[in-house]
Amino acid sequence: MKISRLEARYLDSCQKHEVLPNSAVLSLFSKGNIQNSLHEKCTVVVSLDQLKDADISPLIDVFMASDCSDIDAVDILHESHCVLSKENITALLRVINLKLRIVDLLDMSLKKDVVWDVCDDGLACEVLNLRSLHIQKLNMVGIYMQLHTLNLDFCTSLTGLQKDCFSCMPNLMRLSMCETRVANLWTTTAALLKLPSLVELRFQNCLCCKDTGACPASSGEKTNFRFCERTGSAQLNMSYNRETPSTDKGDATYVFRTKEAVRNLLALDDSEITCETQSGPDNFSENREVKLSSYLKEMCLLELSSTIPDLNGQTKMQNKIQDKDEFTLRFHKQLLTNGTMSLTMYNSHNPSPICFEKHYRDYMIASLPRLEVLDNIPIRKIDRETAKSISSKYYEYLPYTRKLKESVVHVLDKREMGTSGIYFQKPFKPKQLFPYRNGQHFFSRSLSAAKLGSSAWPLLQPVFNFSHTFKEESKRLRPRQFEYHPSNSSLMAFGTLDGEVVVINHESGKTVSYIPSIGAMNSVLGLSWLKKHPSKLLAGSDNGSLRLFDINHMPPKVADLCCYSATVTFDAFEQLTSLHVNSTDDQFLASGYSKDVALYDISSGKRLQLFTNMHQEPINVVKFAHHSPFLFATSSFDKDVKMWDLRQNPVRPCYTASSSRGNVMVCFSPDDLYLLVSAVDNEVKQLLAADGRLYLNFEIASTGSAHNYTRSYYLNGRDYIISGSCDEHVVRICCAQTGRRLRDVCLEDKESGNSLFVQSLRGDPYREFHMSILAAPVRPSSKWEIIKVNLLASSCDAEEYSYGQRCSPFYGLGG
Repeated sequence: MKISRLEARYLDSCQKHEVLPNSAVLSLFSKGNIQNSLHEKCTVVVSLDQLKDADISPLIDVFMASDCSDIDAVDILHESHCVLSKENITALLRVINLKLRIVDLLDMSLKKDVVWDVCDDGLACEVLNLRSLHIQKLNMVGIYMQLHTLNLDFCTSLTGLQKDCFSCMPNLMRLSMCETRVANLWTTTAALLKLPSLVELRFQNCLCCKDTGACPASSGEKTNFRFCERTGSAQLNMSYNRETPSTDKGDATYVFRTKEAVRNLLALDDSEITCETQSGPDNFSENREVKLSSYLKEMCLLELSSTIPDLNGQTKMQNKIQDKDEFTLRFHKQLLTNGTMSLTMYNSHNPSPICFEKHYRDYMIASLPRLEVLDNIPIRKIDRETAKSISSKYYEYLPYTRKLKESVVHVLDKREMGTSGIYFQKPFKPKQLFPYRNGQHFFSRSLSAAKLGSSAWPLLQPVFNFSHTFKEESKRLRPRQFEYHPSNSSLMAFGTLDGEVVVINHESGKTVSYIPSIGAMNSVLGLSWLKKHPSKLLAGSDNGSLRLFDINHMPPKVADLCCYSATVTFDAFEQLTSLHVNSTDDQFLASGYSKDVALYDISSGKRLQLFTNMHQEPINVVKFAHHSPFLFATSSFDKDVKMWDLRQNPVRPCYTASSSRGNVMVCFSPDDLYLLVSAVDNEVKQLLAADGRLYLNFEIASTGSAHNYTRSYYLNGRDYIISGSCDEHVVRICCAQTGRRLRDVCLEDKESGNSLFVQSLRGDPYREFHMSILAAPVRPSSKWEIIKVNLLASSCDAEEYSYGQRCSPFYGLGG
């Protein structure tokens, strides 16, 4: 039997490398499978599952041959278990690179460095399928000039997109990212804007769709839907009316069309999703038939405890319809009326977390003007207009209502020229901490808007490498609470889980003062600086210990345990969770895991009074007003926030405001006009401090967790608020006047990619759009960190940092 040139070359190479020929490879190069004509391009399909490491060297020799004109394109596919080493996979891809058409690495157990090697070098393929791979950071910096389709579905370790991850994909048109962990709207859209040809995108899919294109039901195509029941789950059989190549099981190669390959590679689990699309002259209205399975009827008729996102990113309960026939009739009517499926009837399948953001679809459409299809639903002109309106209502494009991005140089030039330009905005009607018509503040805010708008990836840095040498033993410090100094912008105090109190210069990272725990102090949950005596710091721990320290008498290094003593020691307040000094520095309040609040005199160290039964449940946080030494607020897990006045001998509150869930904390705005109240699971509201009336509900989406303790503070005076929760790795920044979301900041370990939860946070009182966040543990073996966030600088301007964590039993305690 006569053999082909490629087959002969492969056999010679096997002899050269002293390996036995692989029958599957011989089938690849057999004369019957390799055809080359002027009218038909030949594609060799290499199945990695049929190869062993010994087969790679001879195969590489064949593809490296200069006269390999018998092959026009090569597809690399993977369908089952692959035993190839990472080096051989990488070498094979590099050798075939210029002839690559499709690279399918789905479900392969590749190590991270293999993926990085491929991503760093780039590929000349048209279709790249990385579905179900262990990818934590998508940083595809290589060149992908021919790539038009990319599948990242089920990459469940993928948490975010890097700034330049799509910068070398000018022809990418279709991108699928269903069931990843991508959650940040701002960084995601900023990365996607680097794709000039992107027209089809999905983070969730319609139940009947295999690829990223418009759903046949939504686009009015002639489609029959058949709902099947298999083991109690709803499924949809999809078989496209197109040519499917027939292959013999023993044949390792075949030629097929790129379009078909793209559809197959973008397909989700075929055992779950199938569909039948009919084409022909038959009348669509007469032949269209919808049959709902009993499972889908129940899903639509029952009110479920769990929620799912719709295309607008809002969680919704399934509709209650008492008459099942009525539901079927409505479904028929919807399709028969206009041939499209309403968004209200769209149930997402395999959604990524980003889909759960409120108004997700509107934000994406408004941010990506070239997009034509999102989540299998086509984008119409009216959709763009609606999206633009909704997005501007719920999201703030730039700080302080700036409408257009400006460069820093442009803002500085306008300041030097003494002009404000055409971007001057009218002031808000509510009183502002700094009036907009003040020219200095206007330009300062314009400069902040220009810097913040230049990058969606803020600069994150650890405040300090928390370690301390004590008696020649190195000890890792684990911060549990922290506070900025009231008058020195470079100082910060933090207390630890082990009872230490440390004052550091957070700009230089140097320790200013250090007090070790001597057994009396447990986890420090309360810290409060004295304002008129800024060298003094009050600290309280969960075992009730209350002490006042003078940092001028606290050395940065302690050589002996008896070298220091507290200035004042107070009577213990058991199970303490919070303390706060009043504006005149003569008294402070303490609350804890009880219904009582204690009032102390700072100068004498005595407890003046114990206010009992102020709430029905424990009082987690107590706060004095900034400008009145008598007014204070309490927040309790009994869902109430109460305002009190010491001059009225607190028996009855001035007023009570209620939340729908237990309150975690409360704080006053810097001018005492408002109260910021944070309840469990992202219920954040701003109240008028005068009478407790609701001023603004920030409407942050809840997670459904009863242990998602939320904390919120003011930023930039009282212009913005920052909010984070202990079950989430994101800090949200919202305008305090309108409630519009400005940005989200996501926290994760740079090395492991694990999420870091928000235990506590504070806005920097001296710098606009700066804050610090206590990153709480992900796993028991990791450490704690306080992370500084600069929204006006880019993460690309600094070195990479790694944040790890340690577990804590104190998620819900303290502020």
